Amino acid sequence: MRSSLAFALVMMAAACGKDSGTGAGGGGGGGGPDANDLGTPAFMTQSPDIMLAPGQELTYCWWFHTSNTSDVVINKWVSHMTNGHHLILFTGGNEHADGLDTTNSCGLGTSGVSQNQPIWVYASQQADQEEDLPPDDGSGKPLGQKIAANTEAAIQMHYLNSGDNTVVAHDELEAYALPSGADFTETDAYITYNNAISIPPNSMNTLITASCNLPTGVKFWTLSTHSHKQSVETKIYDGSGMILDSADWEHPTIMNWTTPSTFYSFTNSQLTWSCNYDNDAPPPYEDSTPPGTSNADRTITAGPSAATNEMCMAVGYFFPATGPFFGLNTAQGSCFSGQL
Repeated sequence: MRSSLAFALVMMAAACGKDSGTGAGGGGGGGGPDANDLGTPAFMTQSPDIMLAPGQELTYCWWFHTSNTSDVVINKWVSHMTNGHHLILFTGGNEHADGLDTTNSCGLGTSGVSQNQPIWVYASQQADQEEDLPPDDGSGKPLGQKIAANTEAAIQMHYLNSGDNTVVAHDELEAYALPSGADFTETDAYITYNNAISIPPNSMNTLITASCNLPTGVKFWTLSTHSHKQSVETKIYDGSGMILDSADWEHPTIMNWTTPSTFYSFTNSQLTWSCNYDNDAPPPYEDSTPPGTSNADRTITAGPSAATNEMCMAVGYFFPATGPFFGLNTAQGSCFSGQL
């Protein structure tokens, strides 16, 4: 079971858009926060500057080890992107040297379907984002995400320059922790991936829908979707009831339930999500390698490239948790889901 779910994570980790977060993991937006108001971060990192030519699109990975010397429980994330489309933070995975990796999407998938897979932790699609995890789980305990000392981590950075001038891009991330020894309730990611996508050439209104099981007895405090540029609408359902509808693939709707009276519990044992696609015209921006890439004359399938593939994902965070939960909708139309 764990190996199949690892494949789902590999596919998601190569995502070039929302993520998740994301959209998900992207609770509060807002202008650049003043770090002096937040105390000392448990760890922080900044990627090197990257030059982007007009029309250029890149997905790079910034590898680092967290600087915390003891285990911490993170309850606040602060991130900043210059000219970025998204950042996704992963922890764990196979050993990798620190530094910038320009060869692939964080090296994810190089280990096949091994047990040691990276874990989705945080994501943003905003230039400046400050995310506070809910401070009360209903019993007075804050939610938190566990980060071990000196954890290997990777930030997947998706950049695109749709302007006429060369720009400089980098990502910044700060993580703030609960006091040592504080009581908390663990929260982790719920991520789905649909491997059964096939969008015909020159088509409109291709609807892709899937359902996957949910962890038992959990509550959600945020949910969103992730798709690529052919997507015109994404939805999430609880049974037959729609709970999220978004018409913006770049900045999808984020549902937040951050107080004990508003945390969301599904009435159904499954989550259903859908994406609607148009593939009848060139995209609003074009991949620079090769120049002028358009998908209107070809069938688009599921895959990691924002330029040539599509994704359809539901992404969110739930509690109580003992690890992330993944759902993979297969090409045969069945969902394989479980905890990683």
